[in-house]
Amino acid sequence: MRATVFRGVNQVGVEEVEHPKARVGEAIVRVTLTTLCGTDVHIVKGEYPVKPGLTVGHEMVGVIDELGEGVTGYRVGDRVLVGAITPCGQCRGCLGGHPAQCGHGSGIEAAGGWRLGNTMNGVQAEYVRVPFAQANLAPIPDELKDEQVLLLADIASTGFSGAESGGVRIGDAVVVFAQGPIGLCASVGARLMGASLVIGVDGDETRLAMARKLGVDVAIDFRNQDVVAEVKRLTGGGVDVAIEALGTQQTFESALRTLHPGGTLSSLGVYSGKLQMPYDAFAAGLGDHRIVTTLCPGGKERMRRLMEMVRAKRVDLTPLFTHRFALKDIRDAYELFSQRKDGVLKVAIRP
Repeated sequence: MRATVFRGVNQVGVEEVEHPKARVGEAIVRVTLTTLCGTDVHIVKGEYPVKPGLTVGHEMVGVIDELGEGVTGYRVGDRVLVGAITPCGQCRGCLGGHPAQCGHGSGIEAAGGWRLGNTMNGVQAEYVRVPFAQANLAPIPDELKDEQVLLLADIASTGFSGAESGGVRIGDAVVVFAQGPIGLCASVGARLMGASLVIGVDGDETRLAMARKLGVDVAIDFRNQDVVAEVKRLTGGGVDVAIEALGTQQTFESALRTLHPGGTLSSLGVYSGKLQMPYDAFAAGLGDHRIVTTLCPGGKERMRRLMEMVRAKRVDLTPLFTHRFALKDIRDAYELFSQRKDGVLKVAIRP
């Protein structure tokens, strides 16, 4: 079969590889639609370490091609959504309510349930082997198309979780720093959780326009305004929840400074280097602030719930697909996506 294989820094392309076989508890899924994620770009650039020879990618929709021994309740030919996080459902982390931190996972601290495209072959391919299939194959309702559910595998689940972990309540004011795909989903998630005011911050007019299209009340261009001052003016002193969706010192610190006392900073960004906490923004530790982090929730029940939101027409993320490529042209897709050319947000890849 064909798969997108990482060979080294900035070395990725489609190759012929061995077709996977299902072992006990696993399934082989024929990939009908996949996409690129910012994490894939970090891998290709060598900023997140994986072994050379790995098939990359972790967002997919497909059709069951083979079922391993012990997998019940599914049939070959079923359309399924597979989350980027594939918990086992039985370990301490899973049974303790933290399936993203599954103990049967990567061996990398705080990334336990992320396997596909990390510690095992991923989904930018014609077929993929899904671990712990019983816990991770989410049947897709017949009336939903692939593009309607694909983003639920990662960015929507991650973005929505920023609002959920942040404890957004009815009537809250929320600011979301960075309106890339995950930040846009965090903004949508804040609205779904009941926020009365959602503020989106970015420096890209295309992304700010998409934020407005998806329901952000106020879009702030940090190039033209003092974001902290404007947020405090709009909210009468600060937001209830600030969601950081980029992973930089500047956005983390700005998010902290926009909180009112007792507010929550919900962090979705992946940080590198040293992250510092300015004591004044943290009110010297006396502001009753709360800081939470979240790894993308996974598992079939999470995917089912998100698909129900799409089926009920509560959310439509298809406008985020700005470009489409065939698998054979995925190197062009990586260049477009990593360079943020032509207003790209998400790229759909059809094997």
